[in-house]
Amino acid sequence: MFRRFAPLLALLLVLTGCATRPSEDSAAPPDTEGTFPVTVAAPGAPPVTLDRQPQRIVSLSPSATETLFALGAGSQVVAVDSASDYPAQAPHTQLSGLSPDPEAIAAYHPDLVVVYADTFGLADALAKIGTKTLVMPDAKTLDDAYAQFAALGKATGHQAEGESLARQTRDDIDKVVAGTRKPARPLSYYWELDPTYYSATSATFIGQVLTRFGLTDIADGTDPKANGGYPQLSAERILQANPDLVFLADSKCCGQSAQTVAARPGWNTLTAVQRQQVIALDDDIASRWSPRIVELVRTVADAVAKAGA
Repeated sequence: MFRRFAPLLALLLVLTGCATRPSEDSAAPPDTEGTFPVTVAAPGAPPVTLDRQPQRIVSLSPSATETLFALGAGSQVVAVDSASDYPAQAPHTQLSGLSPDPEAIAAYHPDLVVVYADTFGLADALAKIGTKTLVMPDAKTLDDAYAQFAALGKATGHQAEGESLARQTRDDIDKVVAGTRKPARPLSYYWELDPTYYSATSATFIGQVLTRFGLTDIADGTDPKANGGYPQLSAERILQANPDLVFLADSKCCGQSAQTVAARPGWNTLTAVQRQQVIALDDDIASRWSPRIVELVRTVADAVAKAGA
């Protein structure tokens, strides 16, 4: 959801599917770990106390949707927002995570709603029908993402699975980074969020991920935190910086590729273009803090290894 924090630039998150919705009056299975009631909170979000294991979860956050299914709580999810397009079996709906409608959400009779932000007083509105709202805000660091995996596991009665998922994801990323040969000199990169040259600095979640490879972000300027970490660069600035790597997080949304980048005026002179180091990413994986972040890390590792060869 990084693009959402760019000035006036909405980062639309994503996932889909159509799983069978449990009937409202179906018998709920016993708590899998017998740990309820529990109090759960993600970093930067208010705590929520759940009296019993939720059986009808509505997820309005693509990152949370991916995580819920990854930790084994998918059968408890009865609806996901229109941006949630992964995994395929997620019960896709037209619900909005950006402007949630309490009445539309209530139609699914949820006992827990997971959101990335409590917008428009959603939590208070849902509390009137006895539904708890759990906020899973945009992760600022990898540790925040791991903490969310564990928190979602605890909230859904899959505490051991959530902790295991967090631990495994951390270990996988650490191994990929440690196993990637670093080049003799630091490589620079440009991270593209859209064709108007919005980018992400090293102060963002994604920037911190790439910093682990010793990469230098050309968007940092004098203050990586300026513009919320999502500045709009100019073509001239990018050409002058001449990055070694170009990562395109706008291949699906905006049809960008190594070919379209090379066709931009003057861009064929870039080192990244000449050395075939323009990497088209899966926008969704590149904009979420779900367990699939490991896939992104592997892609970056491959690019770093190739550039340093």
